[in-house]
Amino acid sequence: MGSFQAWLSARLWDQWSQRGPFAAAMFPLSLAYAGLAEWNRQRQEQARRDISIPARAVIVVGNLTLGGSGKTPMTVWLAKRLRAAGYHPGIVSRGYGGRGDVAGIAVTADSDPVVVGDEPLLIARRTGVPVQVDRDRVRGARALTDQGVDVVIADDGMQHHRLPRDITILMVDGRRRFGNGLCLPAGPLREPKRARERADFVIVTGGEPGPGEIPMELVPSSRLQRVDGAEEARKPHRFARRDAHAIAGIADPERFFRTLEAAKIGIIRHPFPDHHRFLPHQIRFDDELPVLMTEKDAVKCRSFAQDNHWYWPIAARLPTTFEPALLARLETVSRLKHLG
Repeated sequence: MGSFQAWLSARLWDQWSQRGPFAAAMFPLSLAYAGLAEWNRQRQEQARRDISIPARAVIVVGNLTLGGSGKTPMTVWLAKRLRAAGYHPGIVSRGYGGRGDVAGIAVTADSDPVVVGDEPLLIARRTGVPVQVDRDRVRGARALTDQGVDVVIADDGMQHHRLPRDITILMVDGRRRFGNGLCLPAGPLREPKRARERADFVIVTGGEPGPGEIPMELVPSSRLQRVDGAEEARKPHRFARRDAHAIAGIADPERFFRTLEAAKIGIIRHPFPDHHRFLPHQIRFDDELPVLMTEKDAVKCRSFAQDNHWYWPIAARLPTTFEPALLARLETVSRLKHLG
């Protein structure tokens, strides 16, 4: 079932990359969706005028399309850099992949991914900063400031218009971009493409950036880690020139598969839908081959992983000019809020 859903997602993107018969048939629904999205944005932006978050700044990291664009690595990068610069960052997330009724949970390294979601748990383990999961991001942001957080990072918060924001970082998949430029269901956009103009920074992963855009590389770690939490680690060359099962329950499984193939690993592909909730039998096979997966999948499989299950962490790498520009912008908005 999981492989079928991954196949269906890939076929949808095939349609969303062009303005063919499918887009034409769905266009009336797309217009209705775009109108509703715009009405909702204006309504929520009106409501947020009366909302304040007692932080030096709120930074929103988000995208305009369905699917991955590097938001989680970017969020991790931000948290680490801000803490190194002397800030006390915290992260609020909707908690996709967890329970839909989350009403406010502080995420720790030992949290259950079924409850809090895979990405918040990964972020908590990688950064060590406070992470709050809440379907109401305003409430979640305030819970973070109660813990001493002075910069709130809203992971995937671009469409949560009720949350006040001081800096918006738009993430763009460099290969898929904005697809055919249409809103759902005719295209991949969650709101009209003109929303790009609201971003302070546009970060592009996996493709050539356009004018004014900033490239971000997703760089694999020098070692793969055991999924079961054991201390053992192996360099990629230990898996090279041999076969391995490759599991990816992310928005673009091929991105992970290409990384493995670039390391000369012969892979047997097992794509799954984004945020897939794995069962033990889905990662076990009737052979002795190693099983390789993403870190996002590993947080959900740790409790039933075996000693041949490995994950390959990745990290964001940005131009050296980006961090000073971001910190300068942050200092400016923080000073203006203080004066106001």
